[in-house]
Amino acid sequence: MNDNNLTVANTDVYSSIFSLLEAGLEAGILESTDRVYAYNRLLACLKLDGSIQPDFQNSQSTTSMTESIAALTAYAIDQKIIEDIFDYREVMAAELMNCLMARPSEINRYFNHLREKSPVVATDWFYQYCQDVHYIQAARISRNISYQAKCEYGTLDITINLSKPEKNPADIAAERNIVRSDYPRCLLCAENEGYRGRAGHPARANHRLISLEDFAGEQWFFQYSPYSYYNEHCIVLSGEHRPMKIDRNTFVRIITFLDLFPHYFVGSNADLPIVGGSILSHDHYQGGRYSFAMDRAPVEKYFRLTAYPGIEAGIVKWPMSVIRLVGSDRQELIDCSEAILFNWRSYNDSTADIQAYTNAEPHNTITPIGRMRDGHYEIDLVLRNNRCTEEHPLGIFHPHDDVHHIKKENIGLIEVMGLAVLPARLVDELAQVAAALTGENAELAEIHRSWTEELVNKYGKDNDYAEASDIVRRETAIKFERVLGDAGVFKRNPEGKAAFTRYITKLASSI
Repeated sequence: MNDNNLTVANTDVYSSIFSLLEAGLEAGILESTDRVYAYNRLLACLKLDGSIQPDFQNSQSTTSMTESIAALTAYAIDQKIIEDIFDYREVMAAELMNCLMARPSEINRYFNHLREKSPVVATDWFYQYCQDVHYIQAARISRNISYQAKCEYGTLDITINLSKPEKNPADIAAERNIVRSDYPRCLLCAENEGYRGRAGHPARANHRLISLEDFAGEQWFFQYSPYSYYNEHCIVLSGEHRPMKIDRNTFVRIITFLDLFPHYFVGSNADLPIVGGSILSHDHYQGGRYSFAMDRAPVEKYFRLTAYPGIEAGIVKWPMSVIRLVGSDRQELIDCSEAILFNWRSYNDSTADIQAYTNAEPHNTITPIGRMRDGHYEIDLVLRNNRCTEEHPLGIFHPHDDVHHIKKENIGLIEVMGLAVLPARLVDELAQVAAALTGENAELAEIHRSWTEELVNKYGKDNDYAEASDIVRRETAIKFERVLGDAGVFKRNPEGKAAFTRYITKLASSI
């Protein structure tokens, strides 16, 4: 959908309405028996009186659903129904789509009907449905620059995030002038389902949740991410607005989710600042149908946990510090994961800069990830520490200054697994770095000058632009690999490996 400069010269609004209805029928969003109802709801949204009698027998889709929504949104702007502000355009587009959509209870009934046959069939249908109704912003996601690069620890995924539209001054002013509201309390709350939206809070009229009514004894919900970074990027969220917390229930929920959707992985961000994700205020997990580099990374050293004889445990060959547990007994795996979490929370090793507490402030936590492999549960426990020092005010185990020109933000669940989500500024900045490798007088951003000099010394200035671009992509991935190494509590050098071995020895004797 075109986000900017919508025009409506000679727009036949009724033609766009009929085209949208037909496109909805073709996509399976709308049933023919609901066509009159949907038509009337669209008229209400657009403040029309229905002066053209619908001829559903002869109407046909002349434009795509995306084009019809864009035309109708443009009409709403032209008729002063909405202001030409990004968030208000989004509100109108979602409201128009919602006119065609089923209620949440109907969506849930059909999803559960399909899940009785196969969880794969159920998620396939719901994922496609969320794309068809434009909740998943497929067109915008396609703008992202994504590629893979082979590095020491496997093939990393690199994404420069261009999917979220940048707002102009009028958009920002509208947010500043809006009356503040605490409803919904955050972007993940279940109350977002069907919410109209406002300046500063995204439109959610076309949002549907799958209810997980007895999810480890609680009410949780399943949805897809509107701006996904990988295939079938889903979110599992608590029905209660409460902070992130890693504890025994975390592992119970991970295993429960894998029982429900064994074709998906699921994981949680850590529950402390710096090493956690961008949203710590609402308990949630992320999952999907994708294999990350960390999933494919081998175990390089196995060890025994005698209290858990059914668990195969090992250290993963990965730049971050990962313990992998494999087993078929869910209770034993939950018990073992909890024991390691509690052990790690109190672990200290001054030679490795690991300090569990500063006074009463905790520093040690875990980023847990679960998946099914060959009929067994597999849990990766990524050891994290968020302590800061004068030398590293953003975090000892956080990207260090010399990689901030590529990645400065927190290393959350997605990055931990080997997918870099990089800022949009890098598109132009890295193009100039590549230009320097061709001998051009490039306009380099100051933050990249030192790195560019290193690359010129390594690769010279006689590269054609395709070669230079490949070099920059590969070297960017190497920088991201360094980012992951910075976030690892036990470094991959001999001293770090010895420190990891000390921890495993103490762990094995303590649990």
